[in-house]
Amino acid sequence: EIKEKYSDAILFFRLGDFYEMFFEDAKLVSRELELTLTGKSCGLEERVPMCGVPFHSSSSYIARLINNGHKVAVCEQVEDPSLAKGLVKREVVRIVTPGTVTDTEMLDDKKNNYLVSIIKQGKEFGIAYIDISTGEFCSTIIVDGESGLINEMAKIKPSEIIASEKQKDESIFKDIRKIFNVFVSFVCDKDFTEGISGISHHIKISKELMENKLSLRASTALLSYVSNTQKSAISHIESIKWYFVCDYMSLDYTAIKNLELTKTIRGGNRKGTLIWVLDKTKTSMGARKLQNWMERPLVNVDSINNRLDAVGELKDKFIERNKIMELLQKVYDIERLAGKLSIGNANSRDLISLKNSFNQLPKIKEILRDLKSSMISNISENIDKLEDVVNLIESSIADEPPVTIKDGGIIKDGFNKQVDKLRKATKDGKKWIATFEGKEREATGIKNLKIGFNKIFGYYIEVTKSNYKLVPETYVRKQTLANCERYITKDLKEIEDTILGAEDKLIDLEYNLFLEIRDNVASEIKRIKRTSENIAILDVLCSFAEVAQRMNYVKPEMSKDGILDIKDGRHPVVEKVIDENSFVPNDTYLDTDDNRLSVITGPNMAGKSTYMRQVALIVLMAQMGSFVSAREAKIGVVDKIFTRIGASDDLALGQSTFMVEMNEVANIIDNATKNSLIILDEIGRGTSTYDGLSIAWSVVEHIANKSKIGARTLFATHYHELTELEGKVDGVKNYCITVEKNGEDIIFLRKIVRGGADESYGICVAKLSGIPDSIIKRAKDILKNLETEEVKRIQRKLKIPIIEGQVDLFSINRKENKIEQDIINELKVMDVMGLTPVDALNLIYKLQQKANQCN
Repeated sequence: EIKEKYSDAILFFRLGDFYEMFFEDAKLVSRELELTLTGKSCGLEERVPMCGVPFHSSSSYIARLINNGHKVAVCEQVEDPSLAKGLVKREVVRIVTPGTVTDTEMLDDKKNNYLVSIIKQGKEFGIAYIDISTGEFCSTIIVDGESGLINEMAKIKPSEIIASEKQKDESIFKDIRKIFNVFVSFVCDKDFTEGISGISHHIKISKELMENKLSLRASTALLSYVSNTQKSAISHIESIKWYFVCDYMSLDYTAIKNLELTKTIRGGNRKGTLIWVLDKTKTSMGARKLQNWMERPLVNVDSINNRLDAVGELKDKFIERNKIMELLQKVYDIERLAGKLSIGNANSRDLISLKNSFNQLPKIKEILRDLKSSMISNISENIDKLEDVVNLIESSIADEPPVTIKDGGIIKDGFNKQVDKLRKATKDGKKWIATFEGKEREATGIKNLKIGFNKIFGYYIEVTKSNYKLVPETYVRKQTLANCERYITKDLKEIEDTILGAEDKLIDLEYNLFLEIRDNVASEIKRIKRTSENIAILDVLCSFAEVAQRMNYVKPEMSKDGILDIKDGRHPVVEKVIDENSFVPNDTYLDTDDNRLSVITGPNMAGKSTYMRQVALIVLMAQMGSFVSAREAKIGVVDKIFTRIGASDDLALGQSTFMVEMNEVANIIDNATKNSLIILDEIGRGTSTYDGLSIAWSVVEHIANKSKIGARTLFATHYHELTELEGKVDGVKNYCITVEKNGEDIIFLRKIVRGGADESYGICVAKLSGIPDSIIKRAKDILKNLETEEVKRIQRKLKIPIIEGQVDLFSINRKENKIEQDIINELKVMDVMGLTPVDALNLIYKLQQKANQCN
């Protein structure tokens, strides 16, 4: 009956000390977890397939099933077996899915575990997301279609998504599942139709959320799903934070991936990423907060400067910062412990962890009192010492309690008189048992007589076979074993009743007292959460200050004027990976007028990609509130960062390398603004040379055009022809990576200078990479032949005679030369932007007629 209610989940059915699976669940779990498949007779003709796992170690098994994309319904006994008539009543107490995991053993300390709800209406999406383990709940609306939704998902990194059954066939959910490898659940349509009535009365709802029905529907559906899976109150969810996507710098899916913010492109590792450089946090909640700031940089100058001022003060106050960081090391994950409290999963050791964490708060506040920046003062104000909570836990919970809460040993001596009385009776009874054992040995002469205990017989006297003749008649035989026999006496049974009665009462009393204490601590959840939030922020600020001092970062000057002026900028990750002081810094200057777009040329491996990425990372770091890897930096705030870097295909979505490249360019063209920063590393390399050059040329013109985009742009290319755009297109400037040629070899100087590169040095780079000399020599011969053929092709087209392999410039038809010059002069003075379509056609026809005279 229970399995029928939860047919889409694996049922973990509690039987004694095990969770058992039956029927198809058993077959599935035995394969997934490599467990032995057994069987059980259930009154059927054939034995029912069965397998099981110990309940005390079930978390690891559930985690493996969840990671493999399954749901697990945990079914427990919900009545005392000793009081039950017939079968003990059982109910599903929680459903575990990838997005509803609350067990800290199954979660990554440094990452949030988000469950996302999505509803589509036209081209808009209402979304809401929650981390049940911390209580963070946010909602927004996506107005720029499916690409906007994918970009937001790239920041949230959901573990699970829920959507309406009606939208099951929408292609966007298939795409999201492929891109993010995320678990998608489709739920009842009516969960998405309930209004505010679906939201608990204690949860605050902002005016913006109330006015946005699409996001409100996503939020209510999410709460309904959480309620159905958790089967308990979620009091730590106090409010739904509404935000506009434009409140933060926009980072699309491609930019997050290409800039390697949290994982490397190759290998998906943390080492070698920006977060690897910046994360010196001491708490798990601080690490999660840092990642949140990284993926949602600010765009408000005042808010950014508040963070920078706080980082600057902590950087200067070396002693105070070190003391704070030492104290933070002793702080546990208060956020997730608060989550466990609210859903009733916290054990006695969790309360001790909270107490030990709260004990650091007065010392932290004492240090913060002497710091002056407004953000740190606000943090200090919002950190609650929680002394009443500390006193309650200190007086009630044993310093080293057991893991389980139903075996006693939790409550401290002196907290409750009844506990003390029962504990004394238990201890006195056990002393009597020890005394009784000594007396019986002396009275019977059986030197190895001993008193034992088990759950079936209770206390017993054990006598070995060689001493049977010394057993008194008052002993009553209870059990015969191979080498001994067990007996009981009237006196032993009487004291057993006293001891076991006291033990049972003590365990029950301690359990009930613990629940009462836990509820009292949970009633202060708002204070605890506010404190944990501010501790997390302080942790991130200290981390930024620590990195700034270690890596010689500087405080950027933030502005709204669009000027991006970086002196001696460095790539924060590369400079940490390579040998100290061997990184070559570079300047960057971009603005919204004469220096909007830099065309960067130079050979492969010279450092173009590193240079462009470092500019994007420096801007991003500044808007996070971090100091930056430069000698000096002025950052005109950026609303969006776009990247088009490298060659890659997407076979899963059926897209070639060139198609992926063009999709990324199209996304940039559609969404970039004049306040954006665009990083373009090669365009048009996936098709023929002239096609590619034409596309690249046209894209540069479009982006540089103020009336179309006019964004600050770094454009790296091997098409040297694009250097001709300087002087022809407003705002375009040429830069190149310097290279020193030594015979047939080259040395990369990795310095950016004004001007364009004169050649690509592709064969030289191939030689450096280790390509065999025979291939290099052949490549040079082919290149020479190709270049000669190209010259001849141009000569034939222009009807230029060849004299001993050279062009005779003086024998060009003078008439044709004059016509060509007329065409060029006419093109030079032409007002292209002022032409109507009809004028343009007429002009093209006229020029064509003139050009035909040259044939």
